[in-house]
Amino acid sequence: MERQPVRRRLAAILATDVAGYSRLVGADEEGTLAQFKVLHRELVNPKIAEHRGRVVKTTGDGVLAEFASVIEALRCAVEIQRCMAQRNAGVPQDKRIEFRIGIHQGDIIIEKGDIFGDGVNVAARLEGLAQPGGICVSARVQEDARGKFDIPLEDTGEQQLKNIARPVRVYRIRPCDAAASSQSPLLLSDTPPLVSFPIGGLPLRLRRVLDVRRVRIVLMIALVLLMTSGGTGYWYIRRGEPQPLDHRLSIVVLPFTNLSNEPEQDYFAEGITDDLSADLSRIQDSFVIAPNTARAYKNVDPKRVGRELGVRYVLDGSLRRTETMVRINARLIDARTGAEVWSERVDGDWSKSMQLQDIITGRLARRLDLELINQESRDAEVARPNRPDAVDLTMRGWAVLNRPYSREQLAQSHALFERALQIDPNFPKALVGLANTLAVEVNYRWIDAPADQLQRAENAVGQVLSKFPSDAMAHFVKGEIQRARGRNVEAAVGEYQEAIAINPSLAPAHGSLGAAKIRVGRSAEAFAPLQMAIQLSPRDPLLSTWYFYIGHAHSHLGQYDEAIDWCRRSITLSPFWICYADLAAANALTGHEREAHAAVAELRRLKPNYTVTDWLQDGKGWSDNVTFLAEFQRIAEGLRMAGLPE
Repeated sequence: MERQPVRRRLAAILATDVAGYSRLVGADEEGTLAQFKVLHRELVNPKIAEHRGRVVKTTGDGVLAEFASVIEALRCAVEIQRCMAQRNAGVPQDKRIEFRIGIHQGDIIIEKGDIFGDGVNVAARLEGLAQPGGICVSARVQEDARGKFDIPLEDTGEQQLKNIARPVRVYRIRPCDAAASSQSPLLLSDTPPLVSFPIGGLPLRLRRVLDVRRVRIVLMIALVLLMTSGGTGYWYIRRGEPQPLDHRLSIVVLPFTNLSNEPEQDYFAEGITDDLSADLSRIQDSFVIAPNTARAYKNVDPKRVGRELGVRYVLDGSLRRTETMVRINARLIDARTGAEVWSERVDGDWSKSMQLQDIITGRLARRLDLELINQESRDAEVARPNRPDAVDLTMRGWAVLNRPYSREQLAQSHALFERALQIDPNFPKALVGLANTLAVEVNYRWIDAPADQLQRAENAVGQVLSKFPSDAMAHFVKGEIQRARGRNVEAAVGEYQEAIAINPSLAPAHGSLGAAKIRVGRSAEAFAPLQMAIQLSPRDPLLSTWYFYIGHAHSHLGQYDEAIDWCRRSITLSPFWICYADLAAANALTGHEREAHAAVAELRRLKPNYTVTDWLQDGKGWSDNVTFLAEFQRIAEGLRMAGLPE
């Protein structure tokens, strides 16, 4: 008989057991077993199903389940522990049933419905380390959850787990933190509002309601708001306080359709839907319908979706797997007209499905950020050409800033942000946009008073971070300011890393992190973040800049053939004065005299009267790192050889 191939897949594994189970059974065997069955029937199994997990098996006092999404496994675990804390509130300590939960992401073997392998073993060992009522997860889970999960994961260091060869770094959610997620009237969702709904366009978007009594309270508040609002506008409730909302970037991500015949790909399609919703919610001033609500609108007319959910845009798509490849198609629809605004296709390697999911969602989120801002900017110019408000002007400013950089383009976006701040001096998105524009002008040497520019930029972004410390774009712009200062560029590296930790899909932060690595004398480390930026946004307005920095890193490392290749790619997309400097030096240092002279001529056309002295002066302004400056001198020698005047 031919041996069947082993089936494997990457999954998030959740393992539970009952703390002190033997003691509880010894004290009351029948009562404990009866309670255990009720808990699994009424709580554990439904929660696993709700978060699209699969109960693999029940073993004595424990359960083993698998999930396609790490985030769903974590949310499921937290909700189980929260509900258990509520059930145990009035029960004596010695009679409480308390779960311990472990979660790991790893490779598993599937055989006759059961699962085996290292992923299962690590999850089981992690469960044993958890406190009663607590959760322990591996570093792989923590890494995937970073920026997408709002309960603190405490690092307990590397642990040697029984029968596991390598040490595993373990993070934990303490019982008090898991239980604390129920303190608000409504649980936090992926998006900022605790509950939000379009007035006159119900249904309510109640993400995870704790109990029926609280639903009644929310419905009563909603009815009062409906009666007093005149049926227009948006409201949200945060700890009982109603406030109006005006979300122009409102969107729902509908479930992606699985066009293949393999049911297990439904998990992948749902994971993309959930992750996209989470990533889009990070766009400032966006309003994203929760995935649980969105699932009720599969294969529904976009106009009806927009009307009933009160959103402006609908994103839908499909997934098709062919052998080892997977293809994702997505399209953005204007819910008012039903017209397609934009579409995107992403292909990837199915064998790397978990990494592929991150790349796909990150790429789509970045592209949607750009497209939504551009669309809203165009609409504002048509609808309110003579009386734009601060939001209109800010949208226009970002739409201009999201083009390939030029002196004229930056001056235009600068002016738009200034006009927005004249109307609303505290508008965060305008403050961040202005700060970004000022920092870019200094970084590209298009300004005459850099110290004044950067101080104003720092004040603007500091104003935003004082109120919104988790604003990823603000941290990114603060990094741009630090990089433009040229002193202590390591501080810029830290800001970019903070921005990426908050929003891993923020492609510009990856790109600038690569640029900063060059300036701190670690050019070999620049390639990974720059390639990630390109992967996340392969048609980004900043693509030519990222290509240049890859070439620049090669120049600093003395890899001149590679530098020439990447500089040419950058120039093909968008001519950039500094790119010609690297191109001239690299050609001269490899003996291509004619090409070197041609590059110098183009450099001096874009930067009239530019000299080697100017180049060296720019280098000192960009960084005071000794390694960087020594490498910069080698490029200067190449410029001399290419014929750039001293």
